Amino acid sequence: MHAFVLDFQEMDPSQLALVGGKGLNLGKLSKIEGVKVPEGFCVTTLGFQKAVASHEAYQAQLDRLKQLNAEDREQIGKVGQEIRRILTGLSLPDEVSDGVKRQLSRLGEAHAYAVRSSATAEDLPYASFAGQQDTYLNRIGPDVILRHIGLCWASLFTDRAIIYRMQNGYDHGRVYLSVIVQRMVRPQASGILFTADPITSNRKLLSIDAGYGLGEALVSGLVSPDLYQVREGKIVLKRIATKKLEIRGREEGGTETRPIDPGRQNTQVLTEAQILKLAEIGRRIEAHFGSPQDIEWCWSDDAFYIVQSRPITTLYPIPDAPDHENRVYLSVGHQQMMTDPIKPLGLSFYLLTTRAPMLAAGGRLFVDATPRLITPAGRAMMIDTLGKSDPIIKDALATIVEREGFLNLAQADEQEGRQSAGVGIPAPVQSPPALDPAIVSDLIAERQASLEALKEAIQSKSGPALFDFILEDLEELKRLLFDPRSTKTFMTAMDAAAWINEHMELWLGERNAADVLSLSVPNNITSEMGLALLDVADAIRPYPQVIEYLRHATDDRFLEGLVRLAGGQEARDAIEAYLVKYGMRCAGEIDITRARWSERPIELVPVILGHIQNLAPNAGKRKFEQGLRQAQEKERALLERLRALPDGDRKAKETKRWIDLLRHYIGYREYPKYGMINRYFIYKQALLKEAERLSLAGVIYEKEDIFYLTFEELRDVARTGFLDHEAVGNRKEAYKWYEKLTPPRVMTSDGEIVTGRYKRDRLPEGAIAGLPVSAGVIEGRARVILNMADAALEEGGHPDHSFHRSGLDAFVRIHQRTRHRSGRIDDAWRGHRARIRAPGGGRGRRRYQADSRRAANPRERNRRLY
Repeated sequence: MHAFVLDFQEMDPSQLALVGGKGLNLGKLSKIEGVKVPEGFCVTTLGFQKAVASHEAYQAQLDRLKQLNAEDREQIGKVGQEIRRILTGLSLPDEVSDGVKRQLSRLGEAHAYAVRSSATAEDLPYASFAGQQDTYLNRIGPDVILRHIGLCWASLFTDRAIIYRMQNGYDHGRVYLSVIVQRMVRPQASGILFTADPITSNRKLLSIDAGYGLGEALVSGLVSPDLYQVREGKIVLKRIATKKLEIRGREEGGTETRPIDPGRQNTQVLTEAQILKLAEIGRRIEAHFGSPQDIEWCWSDDAFYIVQSRPITTLYPIPDAPDHENRVYLSVGHQQMMTDPIKPLGLSFYLLTTRAPMLAAGGRLFVDATPRLITPAGRAMMIDTLGKSDPIIKDALATIVEREGFLNLAQADEQEGRQSAGVGIPAPVQSPPALDPAIVSDLIAERQASLEALKEAIQSKSGPALFDFILEDLEELKRLLFDPRSTKTFMTAMDAAAWINEHMELWLGERNAADVLSLSVPNNITSEMGLALLDVADAIRPYPQVIEYLRHATDDRFLEGLVRLAGGQEARDAIEAYLVKYGMRCAGEIDITRARWSERPIELVPVILGHIQNLAPNAGKRKFEQGLRQAQEKERALLERLRALPDGDRKAKETKRWIDLLRHYIGYREYPKYGMINRYFIYKQALLKEAERLSLAGVIYEKEDIFYLTFEELRDVARTGFLDHEAVGNRKEAYKWYEKLTPPRVMTSDGEIVTGRYKRDRLPEGAIAGLPVSAGVIEGRARVILNMADAALEEGGHPDHSFHRSGLDAFVRIHQRTRHRSGRIDDAWRGHRARIRAPGGGRGRRRYQADSRRAANPRERNRRLY
């Protein structure tokens, strides 16, 4: 017998497809001891499917809908309206109407009922469709209820529900609707209970909204509710609102809005005892479901009734702590300017590479800052160092430290604090250190030789032997990354920058002098990468057919079509030569699973076209020479001014030594990461070759499935020939959820996201605060680029503007920084060209000056704590 109608007590966890998320949750709630749920039943999705299965007009409109996308708003409106007309005119199948009448006879036909929608894609772990379909309250009589079941079916195709499904990748033909029919409670009060604070995400802070009458008044925004917050069984906040209206059920059916008597408008809706009782029920429900819950409740006849509970899907996951002590976590991605989620294989490779203890949550990496924050010296060092690169983090950490009792702050002496901090606090730099002038070339040569050896040796490895080999080579990578000679080399340069900035400001009043002195230095692999792409543009520039072809290129096979054009072979050779040296790089390159430029060369096309359009030939050579002249002129001017000071010869001589150190060694700072990314790409190519073997053997479905396994899991798959495909599917769904989450810079073990604020005294009115890359001033239109492949670079900036780094590197870093998604900037700016508005409201240019305090100490600015 088909289950067209199911009582709450008849449901079991396997029936999600029959009753939808909302219906299934009510079935689970009704079985929790000590939780009262109004009686009811579900009209299952079988009734909906039977009603539409042979309806040709419905199927035809559904096919039309599948051809549209979320931007086709007008057509969506027309098709949705027609589908709703069809569904509201349907005759319910006899199995549905008979089953509903039997349930109403059992529960009482004279009672009022709520008729609520429950979609099969609703309230799942990684998506919440709550509010997408309709609810009808206080409906009385079998005929009325049967009619509203049809209305609920129709609400599956409101414009809002259709667009939401399109945006979340759900097939309209595979989302069915169950309808809940639940006996109405006539409450004196109702509201919403969040078992985690929806504003701060603190899991220990339970939040209750409460108002008079039915909860619809709160949900619709008709009234402002009382707010109560409870932490560990104690009420920590009560905010009493003025409540002028309430919604009540009418005796004859339906609802009405009534004014609240003035004497009750400012009274507390729930007593302290009721608040604590409701909080206890909320914790019980949370424990049953195993995750923070968004709960709808009613207070009627001296009892709380729960009418819905769904997971809170907007909370950021908490890293797993080793104990139950309070902890503070810092985002690694914000320091790396890559806050997109990382797939499991990428996470595991980064964890195998770093020496720092890191934890993963929400597809991102976090460092436990607690050991450093609890000691005086470690705390001062961390807050000061991070504050120079990200003042928001500094303010957030200061907020946490100032909270009484949250951290067990040690009263240690300075030396003990330094040891506890995990890294030594450098002593003030007094004099230039001695370094072998050949150290940079020696280090680069040694690392290049190691790379070539890796490329040769890995070719013969496959199966479990490949994984053993990669593990061994990761030790070589760590040896190179943390080689004391390497660290001393780039730290010497950063010390030099710090010394120069400090002393030039002290002696000459000049700030950030090291920025100009660092232009066009030798051995800067990242700057060389940017300049080399300018040379690629020059190789393509003479060929109009190639340029036009590139303007219309849309996928990574564009290189194949180049050879048919005049100059196409030259263009292809130039691009491929560039990819040989730099093709292992990309935005978000710390994630080994991200597509590299060699794998997605189309991402370089907008940059190449931008260079051709906006820059004259030989721009790479000119930019380098221009930067070199600027640096030389800055050095000459500084030394000349120093010699005019008291004791000027000594100051000039000392400054010259530091400038030489800066220019000789600062370029090497970029090389260690370049070497790491090179190795990652070699590993990735070998693993994809192994994935192809596993795919041909039928072990995996797609090569990219390996990205959703950790390194050790993939190693086991290669050894055993077995893959848990369901686990891979679950991780793919989890990754989609992670993409929607905004990762916090700073969070606590309570799950609280501590946002921090900019504290700038002279911020212009209406300005958008941000984090500068380097000091300086630039005027012009601002654009946010979220995807390099989709970017169309146009003339607008100053063509002769010299970046501290190469143009391409600046492009990549700007691209990565815009993906931080702070304040959901991606939604606000996607697909639009931004024009800055002047303070008066008119269109125009605005002058922005980078916060020079951030760039004042490059040593601190560039140090990685992790």
